[in-house]
Amino acid sequence: MLPPLRIGLAGLGTVGASVIALLDRQAAALTARIGREVRVVAVSARDPGKERGVDLQRFAWVADPVALAKSSDIDLFVELIGGEEGVALAAAEAALRAGKSVVTANKALLARHGMRLSRLAEEHFVALAFEASVAGGIPIVKTLREGLAGNSIERVYGILNGTCNYILSRMELEGLSFARCLSEAQGLGYAEADPTFDIGGFDTAHKLAILTSLAFGTVIDADSIAIEGIQSISLADLEAAAELGYRVKLLGVARRTADGIEQRVHPTMVPKSSSIAQVMGVTNAVTIDADAVHELTLVGPGAGGEATASAIVADIADIARGVRTPPFGLPAASLAAMPHAPMQLHRGGYYIRLSVHDRPGAAAAIATRMAERDISLESIVQRRRPGAHEGPAGAVPVILITYATHEKTIREALQAAVADGFLAERPQVIRIERE
Repeated sequence: MLPPLRIGLAGLGTVGASVIALLDRQAAALTARIGREVRVVAVSARDPGKERGVDLQRFAWVADPVALAKSSDIDLFVELIGGEEGVALAAAEAALRAGKSVVTANKALLARHGMRLSRLAEEHFVALAFEASVAGGIPIVKTLREGLAGNSIERVYGILNGTCNYILSRMELEGLSFARCLSEAQGLGYAEADPTFDIGGFDTAHKLAILTSLAFGTVIDADSIAIEGIQSISLADLEAAAELGYRVKLLGVARRTADGIEQRVHPTMVPKSSSIAQVMGVTNAVTIDADAVHELTLVGPGAGGEATASAIVADIADIARGVRTPPFGLPAASLAAMPHAPMQLHRGGYYIRLSVHDRPGAAAAIATRMAERDISLESIVQRRRPGAHEGPAGAVPVILITYATHEKTIREALQAAVADGFLAERPQVIRIERE
């Protein structure tokens, strides 16, 4: 039998403690499956005295994560510190340069420095593994990189942030306000005290950048992602979506187009009949459109100690077996710097909610602005319903559903409608992702 794989683990929060507990619980089974023992030998964290629910006395304690990363006493470094710069980056680089494989759950680090770390791993003939960085316990990285190696992928999209999905689910199912649902998410530990990273779409964007590279063989380009959060979504939008046969989700979407790879994060209306529309609460889901398998949807826990630990241990097991797959599916030098399609060129259907001053000719003028730009309307709904969101006094809610058109065209038409003075509020625009 091969000698034990010696692990140094930095970061002992919920996930780090769960990794140790899972390795303890599955020790015998892992040894039998892998053909060698997997053993944590040293750890590092900011507070050595904090109670974490696992026995840490058996491990060497190393105050400096960078020193642990390059220690001759370990073979594999697990980075669970977090953050895209600072000690997390320094420790990961130190481990790779010292010939140690690295396992990380750090999507921000990978979205910003994934290419650099990938090149280092290849130069030193070690592994860089990050299954836990996207969608928690869902094996989406292995699916894209290995399971679908024989497919050409056209689109990958999904619910990649459980906090946002929880908020939108509670708003829809219980008729609660965004503010109340956010407050409850914070109370349950689903959202941070400052929730901007989640509700603003930035967490989803980091994960999407990783998926895009895996799906299309491109260099990571997180700066090319168009990002909108869910802060502007109201009960009126969710009610209208339900009546029209849709559900609102915050999606990360990457797709191949004639203009390049399109990457976007924004609230999206999806048909209630679609697989992804059924995913509620803190659950994550990723759908892949490919030529051979057609549509494949993976659903599961997107966060939490146990789910994330499951993905980390899967990576540890691969490395213990000697697996050395190029981190992003292709050697870093072979990843293409493909042109990225700007959001203005996105073509699709749109939901538009307007609050229109109740004046003669207002609706006709708005319709004219749309027609001037060849925007075809699938439906126009104007109604006042008791108890529904009505907007400013004297204004009428009008909902437009368009056929496929360009983002730039929609924005120009709405700017013209605003300039005409018929709108009482800023227009609400939600893109429609049809199957």
